[in-house]
Amino acid sequence: MKYAISTLGCKVNQFDSFALENFLARYGITPASEGDADVIIVNTCAVTAESERKSRQAVRKLKSENPRAAVVVCGCSAQVSPAAAEALGAQLVWGSGDREGLAAAIAELLGGSEVKGELDDPFARREIERLPAGAFEGRTRAYVRIQDGCSNFCTYCIIPYARGRARSLPVTEAAAQAGELCAAGFREIVVTGIEISSYGKDLPDRPTLADVVRAMSEAAPEARLRLGSLEPRVITPELCRALAEVGSVCPHFHLSLQSGSDGVLKRMGRKYNTEQFYGTVCLLREHFPDCALTADLITGFPAETEAEHRETLDFISRCGFSRMHIFPYSVRPGTKAAEMPQQVEKSVKERRAAEARSVAAAMQERYHLSRVGKRESVLFEVQKGGFWYGHAANYCPVRTSGDAIRGKFYDVLIKNADKDTLSGNIV
Repeated sequence: MKYAISTLGCKVNQFDSFALENFLARYGITPASEGDADVIIVNTCAVTAESERKSRQAVRKLKSENPRAAVVVCGCSAQVSPAAAEALGAQLVWGSGDREGLAAAIAELLGGSEVKGELDDPFARREIERLPAGAFEGRTRAYVRIQDGCSNFCTYCIIPYARGRARSLPVTEAAAQAGELCAAGFREIVVTGIEISSYGKDLPDRPTLADVVRAMSEAAPEARLRLGSLEPRVITPELCRALAEVGSVCPHFHLSLQSGSDGVLKRMGRKYNTEQFYGTVCLLREHFPDCALTADLITGFPAETEAEHRETLDFISRCGFSRMHIFPYSVRPGTKAAEMPQQVEKSVKERRAAEARSVAAAMQERYHLSRVGKRESVLFEVQKGGFWYGHAANYCPVRTSGDAIRGKFYDVLIKNADKDTLSGNIV
């Protein structure tokens, strides 16, 4: 039996899909070639209405490519909108938990049995689901999910209702997974979760993010660690010192900004203001000189004025990010923001996103140009067109014409840069 899978959304969804594939292999269910799948699986995202649209689109695409296949819809969108998943013709609708149980249900479905999907109450989940760490075939970096769920309840976000409150993987288990990945040859481990800044608050001994990162580094001494998205309010001098002392933490930090206007941040339910956020930026640069700082931004949030938009453009320029992910606000039914008055017109949201992207592109090019003449440690991943491509520790894409080995670190002296890529020679 064979499957085809499509995964929408964040790195945690990618991790969940990898774990599901691992479990499916135990039943002899293997990846399909194009068009010969017995079952199609779409792991959906619910973070925005646009994400849900893309999830529906993915179902229709896989159905058209595999018309005789059974249809399984799982993940966050299926958790919060099961009726919509059923309307797409799914024989099995499964939520955002119990990947091992999902694999068993798929095996039963393919065996001809009638199966019922699992849609539990996410808020009843008290412990994190134990899933195998690893990477998709052909990847050079692997993932360890140290945390799931979120307890922030921002006004625009449905994720707590899809995944429940924050839950953490014990330090010893995270370290063991990192050690196994390092022994398997992976030289970059992404420390991921829905909201890793909340790590440890639910565990009996209340370990910190620094504690788990330190333990993972000790267990995987030959690998570098790349942290997932961080909430600004948890980045303290103590955390920065601890991460710097670890030594293997990549000098690349993704910060959840969302807006550069205090008024908009308050309406979003964010728990910091721009002054606190900028303090975080300064702290990271103090302890990790020349680090790359990336951020998410939402434009056109309900009631956002032109003045607030200009505040945001000025603020992101002040922060000097190396890269940004910028999205026009998308109404997500079921959230407080969807019911707010003064929804911004689509054309205005898109124009503001375009203006923010223009500022972000200029910042990205400046950061890249600042790397010329510097030496970067690069993990090479793929060879194409006579060049090797990989990522530096600061996550800048790097190209070289020299000889390299996939999955190995090389020092590269950067000779040229543009807004997209650094290039240079292996030292």
